[in-house]
Amino acid sequence: MKKVSKMARQMGTAKDKPAITVGLDLGDRYSHYCWLNAEGEVVEEGRIQSTEIAFRRHFEGEPRQRVALECGTHSPWVSRLLKSLGHQVIVANARKIPAITASKSKNDRNDAEWLARFAAHDPKLLSPVQHRSLKRQQDLNLIQARSTLVRARTMIVNALRGLVKSAGGRLPACSTESLPVRVRASIPPALQAVAVPLLRQIALLNTQISAMDQQIEKLAAVYPEIGVLRTAPGVGPVVAAAYVLTLDSPDAASNRSAGAFLGLRPGQSQSGESDPQRRISKAGDSYLRSLLVQSAQYILGRFGPDSALRRWGLKLAASGGQRGKKRAIVAVARKLAVMLHSMWRSGERFQPFPQPATTATLA
Repeated sequence: MKKVSKMARQMGTAKDKPAITVGLDLGDRYSHYCWLNAEGEVVEEGRIQSTEIAFRRHFEGEPRQRVALECGTHSPWVSRLLKSLGHQVIVANARKIPAITASKSKNDRNDAEWLARFAAHDPKLLSPVQHRSLKRQQDLNLIQARSTLVRARTMIVNALRGLVKSAGGRLPACSTESLPVRVRASIPPALQAVAVPLLRQIALLNTQISAMDQQIEKLAAVYPEIGVLRTAPGVGPVVAAAYVLTLDSPDAASNRSAGAFLGLRPGQSQSGESDPQRRISKAGDSYLRSLLVQSAQYILGRFGPDSALRRWGLKLAASGGQRGKKRAIVAVARKLAVMLHSMWRSGERFQPFPQPATTATLA
């Protein structure tokens, strides 16, 4: 019996294709729609408010429809709602549809019709994506909220250090957690009025971030694979949880394509004999990519534990000067992404010096 992929089962086959296909261009206030019949003719088009009440009024009780919409801010809750109403939902990867994103006549009305026509002809043209469950999305929101607070704290710390420098002083080097207490004596009297509120905000953010860190630590009890990934060097609770919740499933990518999935592989523009070297694609989740780069910096840094990955990265860095160091960091981050994916699939802990397959077989 021929196997059918998970994505194919969710999108449906030609036999169970609904008679009506709808393209839905989501907006903050209003969403435009375009209905096509089985012959590809436009039956109805218009706009509705981007609210749950409006979508229910428009789609509830209607015959089963195939609805295509672009991945974006509103697509998670809209796709879950439409599925609960019995419709077949396809969430399109907007980055991979240049016919829509790069169109010279781009507008909401045309986008809705293009989505409907692609979905009616061949859903694979939309490079469909699957949104994570509501529980996983809520857990990922915790990590993203923590990231926002960390960025805000960094901005305030940098502003505070800049203010003191402009007055001819300098704050001592210390951790962000201890900064509100340690730097008070180094702040010039003339800056006390503006510096003290900044110190209070840093202290408050430290407390809030610490509380979120405790919540993230508890996620390992819900997702056991987080504990496995944390055995890799430079991979703490935030990196491991972000990796698991962002990819959602080890089936989201293969072991070899995990680096490319997160935008850590050089882009390609090969045509005939021409195959220029390009920068990394930076596709996928930018926050997780930045976390993996930070992990790679730790692995190659002075405190990184000895491992085959560290030795490989240091050898790569030594061969290209300053530019080689930057390339080595990205290369180690890419290799780390692949290793984490393999560990997730197999459930095996990190091995600093993995044995060759032949040696392992003999043992």
